Amino acid sequence: MTFRQRPNWQRCSSSHPLTERMTHVAGSVSNPFKPQNTMNPFNDFFNDGRPFATDACGDTLWDDVLNQPESDQEKRLPLPPFTLETALQKVQMAEDTWNTRDPEKVSRAYTADTEWRNRTEFINGRDEVKAFLTRKWATELDYKLKKELWGFRENRMAVRFEYEWHDTTGQWFRSYGNELWEFDDNGLMRKRFASINDAPIDEKDRKFR
Repeated sequence: MTFRQRPNWQRCSSSHPLTERMTHVAGSVSNPFKPQNTMNPFNDFFNDGRPFATDACGDTLWDDVLNQPESDQEKRLPLPPFTLETALQKVQMAEDTWNTRDPEKVSRAYTADTEWRNRTEFINGRDEVKAFLTRKWATELDYKLKKELWGFRENRMAVRFEYEWHDTTGQWFRSYGNELWEFDDNGLMRKRFASINDAPIDEKDRKFR
């Protein structure tokens, strides 16, 4: 597999005491998913609005994955077993792609026979995932999501998340959830189990804009 190099890549935002700012120099490594500072640590989940990457400094690691040749699309780096750094990368990549609200892009991160429980709905396979997400984003308008790594072991992760959206009447909601993930050896998610509750909020109380 050949990876697109990211020349002189550097995180846009400042360093954090838990992780150091790192520079990815073209040609120094062959794998663009070498552990590096890719996400705000969990303590900053809601206090620090800095994105992993912005338009001003280039694309994200998730873009590198989506831009792989079609023949390589059945791998999603980083691969298990995960380290703290690669687990954080995986969570940030999921956040980035769900915020595109593109069912096709989102579905590529899952195995062909992926198994989901989303609230009380049971979903099997990529086609059902795409149909579900198409329905979801037709009703959950101006959706904005934040994810946080809660724990991980080998090929499994626990993640908590919040997202905000409004319905067709203009009523805003904040949805709170926890999800369990399991990945195959190619880094594709084969199981996702999510429990979610919705709370009505006023537009002025939104946290994610």
